[in-house]
Amino acid sequence: MTQFVKAVLFDLDGTLIDTAADFVRIIGKMSLENDWQAPPEAEIREQVSAGASAMVQLMLRHNNQLEVSEEALLEFRQQFLDDYEADICVDSCVFQALEAVLTELEAKGVPWGIVTNKPRYLAEKLLSEMQLDQRCAVLVCPDDVSRTKPDPEPMYMALEKLGIPRGAAGCVLYVGDHVRDIEAGNAAGMPTILAAYGYIPPEDQKSLKKWGADYITDTPEQLNKLLLSSGKFEYL
Repeated sequence: MTQFVKAVLFDLDGTLIDTAADFVRIIGKMSLENDWQAPPEAEIREQVSAGASAMVQLMLRHNNQLEVSEEALLEFRQQFLDDYEADICVDSCVFQALEAVLTELEAKGVPWGIVTNKPRYLAEKLLSEMQLDQRCAVLVCPDDVSRTKPDPEPMYMALEKLGIPRGAAGCVLYVGDHVRDIEAGNAAGMPTILAAYGYIPPEDQKSLKKWGADYITDTPEQLNKLLLSSGKFEYL
């Protein structure tokens, strides 16, 4: 059955943009500055969706720094964020095959946007550096709402900014790589697509079907095919 689509919304890190390489670089820099060993790249990638604190804590655990004070932990976190803001887009890129999705949506006149838990000052800078800021029709960040994903409030805000009534949420796709993305999209009444190629820890891989996404894509190429070539969606 064909699904009519008015807009497509994406999570940011691990769904639309592969930002992990820059986080790996920064954790490596911080580790070197402290004469520590950097955690394996794969382990850092798995923590990206959990945020800056999780990546810093991984670095500390990996180097047996288990008794760091709360104050020191906050200082490490702030250093991480400052370093990231200073060089936010050295190696980050749109996932392969998804640039073609954005281009095709734009050609069809279908707006696409981002609903993310990334702070606005970082999300805006990243999109600007990647020259996506003028293409993105809507950006909703934690700063904009009182309740973040998995609550549907950010999804409703995105609909409002796009001029789409809540009753038409079924015509807006949401793509994400975390259970909170799927829960938020489902709660808002949007068809959801799980980007299983994203930053998902191994322990969660076996339970992906239980997250309740309408579709699961294992690679960016599969997401491209689902959105553009499968015939499942008709864009309005």
